[in-house]
Amino acid sequence: MAGKDVKVVEAVFAAFAERDVERALELSDPEVELTAVTNDFAGRTEPYRGHEGIRQYFRDVAEVWDDLRLTPRDYREVDGQVLVTGRVTARSAARIVDGSTGWIWRVRDGRVVYGRVYASAAEAERAATDSGGR
Repeated sequence: MAGKDVKVVEAVFAAFAERDVERALELSDPEVELTAVTNDFAGRTEPYRGHEGIRQYFRDVAEVWDDLRLTPRDYREVDGQVLVTGRVTARSAARIVDGSTGWIWRVRDGRVVYGRVYASAAEAERAATDSGGR
């Protein structure tokens, strides 16, 4: 049976898949920090921070990608965080991304406070076990 933090992260992925900004905000702490692949393609050098950052993330996704699909497959609780591995496929006029990926999420009081996307599932797994995802 999945733990409560895993259930929150599953709900976050569902909100992102549906492009449901309001639901994503309900599931995010006001001080949330998110680092995603979209950061690089949107020309961002800083993580998305707070609720305004989550709104900006959704705007950037709409601007950068014609299609973005996150396919989480495995959720595991590791050292107080949720490690998710799966696949990302994305397409724009200028690029195609298709490969394994991993995410590390931290949840506090039923809301995500931190999320980071890694270039591969293996990289996320190493980060989760080696340094607590930082």
